[in-house]
Amino acid sequence: MVTRVEWLEAGMELLTHEGAPAITIERLTDQLGVTKGSYYHHFGSAAGFKTAMLEYFEAQFTGSLIEAVERKPEVEPGKKLAHLLRLVMSDPDNAALERAVRAWALQDPEVRATQERVDKARTAYLTELCRGIKPDVDPDRFAQLLYLILIGAEQILPPIARTDVQEIYTMTLQLIGRTID
Repeated sequence: MVTRVEWLEAGMELLTHEGAPAITIERLTDQLGVTKGSYYHHFGSAAGFKTAMLEYFEAQFTGSLIEAVERKPEVEPGKKLAHLLRLVMSDPDNAALERAVRAWALQDPEVRATQERVDKARTAYLTELCRGIKPDVDPDRFAQLLYLILIGAEQILPPIARTDVQEIYTMTLQLIGRTID
């Protein structure tokens, strides 16, 4: 039997590579090699699956990253920020998934609400990490700058290479006397 997480990961894969219209029960069952019964057992309906996918996206691509960085709460914020940037930049499919979710959010109010919550949580955490990094740097604006670099880099077509984005982050942090360790 296919697990709930396997269904969600299959949905994320379709979303990442083909966009929201590709997420159909037929495509998912074909991809997973199972019947529709398993889908309905786990999610009840297409709306239930969409909600579960959005919750999974939020948990995996925001909550789990913050949790990974906070496993060592004693680490100073600048090092946490560097760790977070490394984690975010580590998966080359992240940019495609983020683009797909943002495109979907333009057409669906539930997805938009999730995207707004994700953006708010991410920038709030970045702001927390940016506090005290350098006294004359506004943590709110610096957090927004770091986030806008990521979002902008994800929206450019053709995509900017992850190594180039990493160099842009390195340069940005060097402007305030920080490095990515």
